[in-house]
Amino acid sequence: MSFRRISILAALTLLAGTLAIGTARAQSNTVADFTLKTAANASVSLKNFAGNKAVVVVFVNPACAFSRLYQDRLAALSSAYRSKGVEFLFINVPINLDPAGNAAPGEVTLPTLTDASQQVSALLGVSKTAEAVVLQPSAGGFAIRYRGAIDDNPQMAGSVQQAYLKQVLDNVLAGRAAGVADKRAAGCLIKR
Repeated sequence: MSFRRISILAALTLLAGTLAIGTARAQSNTVADFTLKTAANASVSLKNFAGNKAVVVVFVNPACAFSRLYQDRLAALSSAYRSKGVEFLFINVPINLDPAGNAAPGEVTLPTLTDASQQVSALLGVSKTAEAVVLQPSAGGFAIRYRGAIDDNPQMAGSVQQAYLKQVLDNVLAGRAAGVADKRAAGCLIKR
């Protein structure tokens, strides 16, 4: 076989593998319970929200500019959907900071849980802050309905054209498919 054919075959194999991984990540799977601590050292378990219509888990970090840019939008979404049976859990995770130390620490005023061992970020397959996961109670635990970006413009709330998280929540609450199952999030990488 010629080098060109081998290269094309290798590229097709790589593409097929990438598509398979993306499809597997986007498919709805079920997650088991997890328990995290609040700032006051109280335990919060996912199973406590089995009676809710949905649970949104959002990963944040005060040193991440994306987390700070999204906090008002996330607070508004949490407030708007709480009365509709949706619970928001904000999880503070460590991030990879600029080696030069240029990442300015900020403040995230959302009530956060701590995932120091990163068990939940690994369990839910997230890699960035601010990334959201929509969970819906199901017979075997909680089914993942969406994982990814909150909207299409992390920098300017007024310029958002696609509010992914809001659209998914509206679809889930209406008993429809989520619409989009996975949308790449822009943000700070979670430290592994």
